[in-house]
Amino acid sequence: MATQAPTRPTRRRVSPLERFQLSPHILGIPLLLGIIYGAYTAYIARGGGPATYGQLALALISGALLALLIFGLLRVQHALMREVRAAAWGVLVGGSMGFLYSLTGHSVLLSSGIGLALAAGTVIITFYAFYMREP
Repeated sequence: MATQAPTRPTRRRVSPLERFQLSPHILGIPLLLGIIYGAYTAYIARGGGPATYGQLALALISGALLALLIFGLLRVQHALMREVRAAAWGVLVGGSMGFLYSLTGHSVLLSSGIGLALAAGTVIITFYAFYMREP
């Protein structure tokens, strides 16, 4: 009786288009947060006065930049260690909230302190969440 060598499972060929398909969540969440952030940026910059093109440009640029940063972080976060991932989310949240606070006309030092405090809180919370969910 002849024995056969075990067969290896075959891999399905994945086309380049299938490899880069994105779920609606990875596109929708950053887009929604970018729109909300841009609208709130314009609201703060307006300060009760008339709307200007400069405020519109500020809103579009800041909203698009935040959406791109969130999208990029969502794409690469699973390749990062949990400490680095938590720090990246902390930098993103702290920097964006510090920028919003700076638009209100307060000092740079106070805006930096608010951003740093929010960043530290975000790092602690996200690190705890990542630590509890990962093996």
